[in-house]
Amino acid sequence: MSYMRCTIAKHLAPIPTESVLALIDCNSFYASCEKLFRPDLRHRPVVVLSNNDGCVVARSREAKELGIPMGSPFFKLRNFIKQHRVSFFSSNYTLYADISRRVMSVLAQMAPEIEVYSIDEAFLDLSNLSELRDIDDFNHYGHLIRERVHQWVGVPIGVGIAPTKTLAKLANHAAKKYPASRGVVVLLEEHRREKLLKLTPIEDIWGIGRRLSERLNQHGIKSAWELSRLDPDQARQQFSVVLERTVRELNGEPCLQLEDIQAKKQIISSRTFGRNITTLYEMEQAVSEYLALAMSKLRQDGQQAKHLSVFIHTNRFSH
Repeated sequence: MSYMRCTIAKHLAPIPTESVLALIDCNSFYASCEKLFRPDLRHRPVVVLSNNDGCVVARSREAKELGIPMGSPFFKLRNFIKQHRVSFFSSNYTLYADISRRVMSVLAQMAPEIEVYSIDEAFLDLSNLSELRDIDDFNHYGHLIRERVHQWVGVPIGVGIAPTKTLAKLANHAAKKYPASRGVVVLLEEHRREKLLKLTPIEDIWGIGRRLSERLNQHGIKSAWELSRLDPDQARQQFSVVLERTVRELNGEPCLQLEDIQAKKQIISSRTFGRNITTLYEMEQAVSEYLALAMSKLRQDGQQAKHLSVFIHTNRFSH
């Protein structure tokens, strides 16, 4: 571990938890990957389009500030993109997977245990790093992780450090939302957790979907803090065991452990057509092509298929 910091005659604020997890999340990952090879676009708005340039699937921070909505059909944005000099790219998933591997390789050197959660997210277990003894140490180490990834790969990241996965997710969200954090938020102190939970709406909590959010609102629970005050047993009885775990995690009690990379439960190969498909022959050709791509991914993972589903829908933007 290439990390060392000298401390002279300072009071150590003890860590009030044995579990310390960090969630690392790449900022606007697809757009950041495209900017890597275009330094001239460093401060320019960038959007990434779905296959065949159907709709927006990723936006840089500058594009978000312009109000470009996720999922918006590209043909509706052409004039706006030209007016605001927005650069756009067709998605390049081979490139994104390669950059992801580089990021995860760097992160694997920063902690003894890592769980790759998605193409642009990973949990690190920092619990047993003996050189990290107090809040300042964890804050400095979070910034070291950011600097290392940016220097070695070139992709900006946010770092959230907390005793549980759910709180680490919230900390990471805050690290991106509040510029004063400089990309790192540490939620190892109870008063800081309470402050953030009171600022966080219920729908921003990891695992709380729209329907569950509406049910909780009906019970007068509208913030993460209010949810954390719910009795865990009551959460299980009235809602589910999943919500019980969320309540416990919001209170700093780890219920979700780090996991090794698991086999994918499903593999999806989907595309947005660049034009309307109007004949059965063209549709058969498309289904055959995408099925071959899915089977190639399946073989690479050394898996077998149990079920096969095909979904097709019409263009919801056509009149």
